[in-house]
Amino acid sequence: MSGFKKFLIRGNLVELAVAFVVGAAFAGLVKDFANSFITPLIALIGGKPDYTGLAVTIEGTKFPYGVFLTSSIAFFITAAIVYFLVVLPTTKLIERMDRGKEATERECPECLSEIPIKATRCRYCTAEVSPVAEAVH
Repeated sequence: MSGFKKFLIRGNLVELAVAFVVGAAFAGLVKDFANSFITPLIALIGGKPDYTGLAVTIEGTKFPYGVFLTSSIAFFITAAIVYFLVVLPTTKLIERMDRGKEATERECPECLSEIPIKATRCRYCTAEVSPVAEAVH
């Protein structure tokens, strides 16, 4: 039982659960955003916000391509907005925060895996590597 308890309390599992809950909430937010802003934006551009009624019938079989068309337009507009208003600013912020940090890892010259700077042997391919000389301040 103690092993099971350690498994449940482990950091990665808790982080995954939190990410799942936040992701589900974010999915609802994106859906409501699309309904509140994207669909009217499509109406401004195309004159009609809902193309779900568009369909073609071939030999008695109906193909409702309008559902896919509406979802595709909403997806691309939403993806662009999320990229430019969330991803890009977050990436810039992370880059600014990481500017002053010292590197703690480097690439192994043999297998190109990330290894600690002070390592003398690669933990992945076991190749001997020369340690990086420490900079004098």
